[in-house]
Amino acid sequence: MLEITNLNVRYGAVEALRDVSIKVSSGSLVAILGANGAGKSTLLRAISGIVGASSGSIALLGNAIDGLSPEEIVRRGVAHVPEGRGIFPDLTVKENLMIGAYARRGRDLTGDYGKVMQMFPPIARRERQFGYTLSGGEQQMLAIGRALMALPQVLLADELSLGLAPIIVKQVFAKLDEVRRAGITVLVVEQNARLAMKFADYLYVLKYGRVVMEGPRDEFERSTELVDAYLGI
Repeated sequence: MLEITNLNVRYGAVEALRDVSIKVSSGSLVAILGANGAGKSTLLRAISGIVGASSGSIALLGNAIDGLSPEEIVRRGVAHVPEGRGIFPDLTVKENLMIGAYARRGRDLTGDYGKVMQMFPPIARRERQFGYTLSGGEQQMLAIGRALMALPQVLLADELSLGLAPIIVKQVFAKLDEVRRAGITVLVVEQNARLAMKFADYLYVLKYGRVVMEGPRDEFERSTELVDAYLGI
């Protein structure tokens, strides 16, 4: 579904990603693990076109998307849930969700809106409330729902657990798993390695902008000492 090959991204003199190669199979949930500054968020921003790559390639279903505008990448089927949620606090829940479907303007969104509301009952009950009135967990669900309104083939999710209580984090990840089971491919960046390993089919570890470890979930579960060494957990 998604293939990143020898990707390099620089911020001035700083090399944020170095020869990163990642494959994400259709219908899977893949996790990118690593400490702060490892390059995890930069990877998602490069995929969604927010930052440009100095070299390497990004392909969706075999077609290159690197160099395209963020809006065009959304149109091609990639939606991004940013770190910090990025909801519009002075807009209602419904308005936030409809913004997610901006690239589909002019089409009937009623059915898709209803599906998102059904998937996230906590925000469905607050349809007319402003974004700032929602709890952290509800805002995270709203951010995921907004991305789903774009009808993505691939959902990019950045640090969903940030600032949330452990019980809420589990609820949010359960929703992410539900998204995957609905047929949407998911690539998630996460510092909470133990939680990610419960849901991901395949995992990569980034350190100093490079992939230092990868493998299926069961391999990570067997190699706890190695994982601890790389992640410091």
